[in-house]
Amino acid sequence: MPPLSTDLFDYSLPEHLIAQTPAARRDASRLLVVHRDTRRIEHRAFTDIGEYLRPGDTLFRNNAAVLPARLLAARPTGGAVECLLLRPAAGSEENEWWCLLRPGKKLPVGATFGLDGHFTATVLAKDAEGAARVSFACHSAATIVGVANRIGEVPLPPYIARQHTAEERAADLERYQTVYADRARQVAAAAPTAGLHFTPELLASLASAGVRAADLTLHVGLGTFKPIATETIEAHAIHREIYEVPPATQLAALAPAPGTRRVAVGTTSVRTLEDFYRKHPHPATPAAAPAAFLGEADIYLYPPTRFQVVDALITNFHQPRSTLLCLVSAFLAPGSTDGVAWLHEIYAEAIAREYRFFSYGDAMLII
Repeated sequence: MPPLSTDLFDYSLPEHLIAQTPAARRDASRLLVVHRDTRRIEHRAFTDIGEYLRPGDTLFRNNAAVLPARLLAARPTGGAVECLLLRPAAGSEENEWWCLLRPGKKLPVGATFGLDGHFTATVLAKDAEGAARVSFACHSAATIVGVANRIGEVPLPPYIARQHTAEERAADLERYQTVYADRARQVAAAAPTAGLHFTPELLASLASAGVRAADLTLHVGLGTFKPIATETIEAHAIHREIYEVPPATQLAALAPAPGTRRVAVGTTSVRTLEDFYRKHPHPATPAAAPAAFLGEADIYLYPPTRFQVVDALITNFHQPRSTLLCLVSAFLAPGSTDGVAWLHEIYAEAIAREYRFFSYGDAMLII
């Protein structure tokens, strides 16, 4: 099969359809339902999702919590610094992190910056992509994570371009986080946004109807927002993300009950499950796993991928020329490239009906 041009995954989106704020209520968002067997589309509300799930189906949810990782500081000269915590530096002390710094050119290796009463920081190294390895000396908390939880801001995606008042920042701390996020796992640089639509009441209703939940943790990185810059999608270097799959979730993924479906809540859950399956020894009748599986997702899902685990997908509407758009088009028509053209039809319908797009936008269910 010839390579797929990245232009096939481009589309035009009116700017006013990029959601700048969340819906008034999490489950008040709209839901576009795609039936793959009949190619039928329905327009519903997210509160209706239970009508499409069966007793015994399992929702696989990414419980990673978003760290308020945007720190505003200053250089010794007084110049402003924006520091975005990306991930802990492997094999280092807990107060060494890889970060994005602005202005990066004015913060070379050896430079310092900080915020009085909270922390001082030293740039230790830079990588080829411009990230900086930074050592933090904390004053107001034991760790830089503790400092971030006191004074940090939620790192909203760049397409949310509204003014951020103190009231809006406080609201984002709550709404740019799933209700089932494990606050002990503040490992995400971006929210697993498909899960933002669930409320405790909706989850309880689904549970009472026999729909199960299985949690996993994927450290969502900023690579999820990186557009494909190569001429073909195959030439793109996919980003890597650390994940953990607990024993009970492993069993639910590898040995579903007959007639039930494995429903991924978001593309981050898809990446985790499909990467896990390909790296995990999976006997025909798996016993309960003895320990959590730790891995690094380097899987790239694009047409004509066949999916080994995921049977249905809840997802938001994604950016043009993104790897997430490639994943969704592959899921629409596994094993072929037919999903590419069909995705354009679905997105055109969503645009015509003025669905809200991206992180704070509406949702799609593909069954």
